[in-house]
Amino acid sequence: MYSFENSVILVVDDDRDIVNAIAKLLTGEGYRVLKAYNGLEALETITENEVQLIIIDVMMPKLDGLSTMMKIRETKNIPIIVLSAKSEDSDKILGLSMGADDYITKPYNPLELVARVSANLRRYLSLGSAGNAVSDENTVVTGGLKLNTKDKQLYVDGETVKLTATEYKITELLMRNAGRVFSAEEIYDRVWNDDECYAVENTVMVHIRHIREKIEINPSEPRYLKVVWGIGYKIEKINGGK
Repeated sequence: MYSFENSVILVVDDDRDIVNAIAKLLTGEGYRVLKAYNGLEALETITENEVQLIIIDVMMPKLDGLSTMMKIRETKNIPIIVLSAKSEDSDKILGLSMGADDYITKPYNPLELVARVSANLRRYLSLGSAGNAVSDENTVVTGGLKLNTKDKQLYVDGETVKLTATEYKITELLMRNAGRVFSAEEIYDRVWNDDECYAVENTVMVHIRHIREKIEINPSEPRYLKVVWGIGYKIEKINGGK
C-alpha cells in the first residue's frame, strides 16, 4: 500500500474561485496544495517546490496550459491532469497526445476528480516517474523495453539490441517521455540539432522504421513504437515487465 498523505498537488487555473474550490476539496483529502494562476507561475512553482501531481487548465493568460505542459515534459514526468471547458474529442486527444496523463472536462464532478487524482498518484508513486518502472537514475523501463542510459544500451525482453547513435537518441527521447507524442520536426530538432531541415519527415520516418524493426516482434503491428497519424510518434507507456 502507498500513502498519498502530504503529496503535493499544484492547481493551475486563471479562475481563482476554481483554484480555491479544488484546493479545499483536495486539502480535505489530506493533500498539500500549491496554487498558480497562469502557465508562467506554474513553471516557477515547480522549480521551487517538489510536486507530485499537477491539475491544469488549458485557456490561461501569459502561457496557456498546453504550452506549459510541453515545457514541463521537457524535464519532468510527474502526472498531469488537464481540467478544461474544452470538451470536444479532438481537444481531449490533443491534450493527451501533448503529455497529459488524464483529461477532465468542466464542470467537473468533485468525486471523480478526487478519484482521478488518487489513481494517477498511485500509478506514479508505486511505479516510478510517469509510470515508467525506473529502478535507478540510469535505467528507464516500459513494458519489455529497458534502456541503460549510462551504457547507452537497449534491451528488449532481456535481449541486447544494437542501435546506431541516432537510433539510440530517438529511442531515449521517446522512452524518457513514454506516452507523449513527438512530431517529426521536434524529434529532428532534439536529435539532430541541425538547422538545415531537409526532408525532415522522411529522415525521421526511416529511422523510426529501423528502430521498430529492431524492437518489435511484429513491426507491422507494433506494441511499443506507435504512429499517431497526423501528429507524430510515441513509445507506449506500459507498466511492469513483459
